[in-house]
Amino acid sequence: MRFLELNGRAPDAAEIHRLATLNYGHFTSMQVRDRGVRGLALHFARLADGNEEFFGWRPGLDDEHRLRQLILHAMGDETDASVRVSYVPGADPAGPPDVVVAVAEPASDEPGPPLRVRIDPKFRRDWPEHKHSATMGLWRAQRLAQAAGFDDALSVGPDGMVREGTTWNVAFLKGDEVVWPQAPMLKGVTMVLLQIAMTMQGVQWGIRPVPVSELPDFTAAIAVNSRTVRQEIASIDDLKYPAGDKMAGLMAETWESVPFDAL
Repeated sequence: MRFLELNGRAPDAAEIHRLATLNYGHFTSMQVRDRGVRGLALHFARLADGNEEFFGWRPGLDDEHRLRQLILHAMGDETDASVRVSYVPGADPAGPPDVVVAVAEPASDEPGPPLRVRIDPKFRRDWPEHKHSATMGLWRAQRLAQAAGFDDALSVGPDGMVREGTTWNVAFLKGDEVVWPQAPMLKGVTMVLLQIAMTMQGVQWGIRPVPVSELPDFTAAIAVNSRTVRQEIASIDDLKYPAGDKMAGLMAETWESVPFDAL
């Protein structure tokens, strides 16, 4: 299934042209299961923050209800799906932004083979706190990593602190503690939900600056995003992480405790 709606209807040819040729906006991606989404309020908060940052527009009190209706309308009879909600410039520059809802097949949460990751000190996302359409830099970093024989890239700032992967947040294991980097980066919905669930489940965790020099002290690393919480990282540059399966199991067990919110 592949559906795309603009403000609750199929876009016409002129609107499709506008969407395809103007790369400006922001979005959130979510996995819908049985018409429910984990962390729905966090997704809506992300969109509201993006609207204020990129459009100078603060949604009204009924915007969340409108978004729910737009998502459900685009899904039609489907109950499970991958959904991306984007805000893009409207035809009237002085008016509110348009809403694009793209619906696709539900993504499997099964992780791929453990990743071999390369540190890329040049890869840094613009407006790192927001999930926006300026994604060329991250895809270039991934392509360069793959050309060099790796699977993906990890951003490290000019201060030598670990930030984030191309399309994922990273977490490390040190003893029994899960460590999340504190740096300019996107606070992924999945990451935030895991942190809340870890607190509720009594899992030891912390968020703090992680210098590159500390990477050899960790025993495992995991990439998390809206698709999966248990993507093992086998290595970062020449550092190997042997306890990836242990950490992946911990993340998966924690994630199971996170409830779904009804659309």
